[in-house]
This record gives sequence, structure tokens and C-alpha cells, in this order.
Amino acid sequence: MTALGKALCALLVVLVAMPAMPAVAQEATGISYITPFPEGDTYVLQAYGDQFAEGILGGLNESFAGDGRVQVSRKHRALSGIARIDFEDELKLEDASRDKVHIGVVMIGVGDRIHIRSGNRDRLILGSPEWREEYGRRVDRLIKALKRRGIAIYWVGQPIMRRFEANDSAQMMNDIVRDKAYLNGIKFIDIQAHFADEAGNYAAYGPDITGKQRLLREGDGVLFTDAGNRKLAHFVEQEIKRDLVQAKAERAVPLAGTESEQKRINASRVRAPASLPDAPWRETTTTVPAKDPKAPGQPKASAGPDTTGEQKADNGRITLKTIGANGREESVTLDLLRPAIPAAVISLITRKETGDRPTQMGDVVADEVGGGVVVLSSITPVAATAGASRALAPSLSPYYQVLIKGEPVAPKPGRADDFTWPRVEYQLAPESPAARLPRSSGPKLPPRS
Repeated sequence: MTALGKALCALLVVLVAMPAMPAVAQEATGISYITPFPEGDTYVLQAYGDQFAEGILGGLNESFAGDGRVQVSRKHRALSGIARIDFEDELKLEDASRDKVHIGVVMIGVGDRIHIRSGNRDRLILGSPEWREEYGRRVDRLIKALKRRGIAIYWVGQPIMRRFEANDSAQMMNDIVRDKAYLNGIKFIDIQAHFADEAGNYAAYGPDITGKQRLLREGDGVLFTDAGNRKLAHFVEQEIKRDLVQAKAERAVPLAGTESEQKRINASRVRAPASLPDAPWRETTTTVPAKDPKAPGQPKASAGPDTTGEQKADNGRITLKTIGANGREESVTLDLLRPAIPAAVISLITRKETGDRPTQMGDVVADEVGGGVVVLSSITPVAATAGASRALAPSLSPYYQVLIKGEPVAPKPGRADDFTWPRVEYQLAPESPAARLPRSSGPKLPPRS
């Protein structure tokens, strides 16, 4: 035995000796970003962050004011900042929260342009590699804390700042959050281009959601005005409503979701009773013994054949013979259900041909009147009567063939449009004797002087 064979045998012995591992039930995870089955059929939306989150919450209240599917919280969940010293305490409170939230909108960063304190005296300088690593670790912890509660997270990036030093820090934090959002499978909404001018620079004014030029940014060059927050919420609203449509489509699938969710759907489905024809497997057949026709209690005979023309539903039965596993011949009886056939269907199938004939369709004449419009006219020729020749159809007339269809008319022999070859000389009819007589030239006029 080769070395490879010995190794395979040893591996087989180890696999046989291992105890059987219990099967773990895997819950069905849908394809929608938002859960398709919220409690009470209403989605609770919560904003997380600092002054940014407070402003965007006002815009979201206006966005979903007429949408009964989403319930927007009145107050935002305040977070002082990711780089702040009290971030750990705020994260613990958020992790211990039992409030049911389905959609979370996170926007933060106003107070994060500071050094991170890593100890009593040690600090991480803003923008240093250590600061970036620590800031990313905290962002990752916040995302995981919200995802453990089943919240669909929409993290909104920071806009362009008026001061270049503040803008550099904001762009750095956007890059860190964008990477962490990608790794954790959440949605990052970049709003840089929506609040900048044509050159990509800071712009305090811009079009609102109606297209009017409005003041969108506050005087500090960081926060948004009411019109700016409404426009900011518009881009978040687009993403959320798109995912709500996807969640609704997944909810329409009967077997979507976990086992408990399937029970909720199956309980709401209407089940057919056992006596209906569409459930033949639940029907029971009873045999009534024959009785004397003159005996009392005999059921009344049928009133006669059905004169309505309808065929009632009936069961047919066939027997199939097959060879069983023991080699003996076995018989299997199958019931075939014949559905009821309405009288209208039977009348349509069994209808005999009559002497009626459909009216002759007219000829369609097309005429272009300009501007890409073509007028279609239907001309019905007069039917031929006894002893009279039928009128020529308009589609066969020379006018229709030449001007409408563009078909050439058959030339007459000897005419200028007759191009047959070799040429055939046609003889002219002989002139009559009257034509040979000289014509009268009338009275002669005297010559002019």
C-alpha cells in the first residue's frame, strides 16, 4: 500500500470515530435590506448622532409625513461624538437598549475633529495613523451594536465644509466610515456632490427639492438650514423607500422568513373545506344499501335528467396494474375528478354551422397627411347583385395601385411604356374611304399687300 493510500485509510478511521455533530437549523435570510416583517406592520425609524442627526431628523419627519408604513421618532438618539471621551458610556447605553427600531439613520462628526484620549495622559493626534485606527475601531463597534438589534443602518457622510482644515478632517472621517460600512454590509450615503458647486467646492446656496435657489448651509459653514435638512433627508428617503419596496416584494412570498414568520402567514391563509371539489383527497365515499321501492323511508328518485345543459362534476376511477417489490402483481386505483362544465361552454362547442356569413371586410386605403400622420380609411365595396357585374374594388383601381401602393400599371402593347423585346410591329387599321377624300380648305383669301 502506498503512502497516499495509508493516509486516506487513517483519515477514514478518524472520520468514523468522530461523534455525529448535531444539525444546526439555519434561518432563512431574505434578500431585502430591511426586515419584511416589522412588529405591528410599521417600521420605526430612529436617528443617531449629534447636531447633524438632529437636523436630518426634522427633514425625515417631513419626508415620511404621509407614509403610514414608517413611524419617525420625535427625538434623535444623542451621541456626542465618536472621538469623544464619553463614547464608551454612550455605546454601553445603546447596546443595553431594548427599544424596537427597524431603520437607523446615523450622521455624526461635528465634534470629532479633536485628538482621541487613549489614557490619562496619552492622546492620539488628529489625522495620525493611530488616530485613524482607533476611530475606525469605534465606528466598527457602533455599527455592530446597532446590527445586533436587527437595525437597517443608513450612515450619511459629512458634507463639504467651508474651511479647508475642517473639510480635510471631514473627508478623512468619510473615508474611514465608508470602508467600515463596506466591511459590515451597511449602506453609506455620500452627499458631497449634492451640496457643492459645479467645480466641487463649498456652496452655501443651491436648489432645494422644488428647484428653487435657497440658502442651504448655516453661517458656520458646517450645519444645514431647514431647507438644507429637507434636501438632505430627500436622498436618505430615496434609499429607504427603495428598500421598503424590496421588503414588500419579499413579504409577498408565502415561504419567506423564519419558521415563526411562516406560521404567521400560513395562519392567515384560507383553507378549503373538505367537502369542496378542489380537495378530492379529503372526500369520503359512503355506500347506501338498496331498499325496496315500496318500502317507507326510501329516498325519492331523481326528478329526471338535467335540462339546464350543464354537466356536473363527477369522479372517474381507473385501475393500474403493476409489479410490486415482492414480484407479485398489484392493482392501484386512482380517482380522476371531472370538473363541472357550464352550459355556455357546451353550447359553444356543440354549435352547428349556420347560413350566416360574416360581413365582407372593406379595403383599407392609407393616406399620409403630413407630420407623420397616416389616415387609414376603410372602403366597403357594394355587393354584387343578381344579373349585375360586381364593382371593381378600390384596391384594384389604377389610382390605388399607382399612387398608394406604388405598383406599375401593365402597359398596353405598342404604347410608349411598352418595353417588351423584340419589338412587335403593329399594323394600323386601314383608313375609311371618307378619310381619303381631300379636305375642304375653305375660301381663298386675297394675298396681303
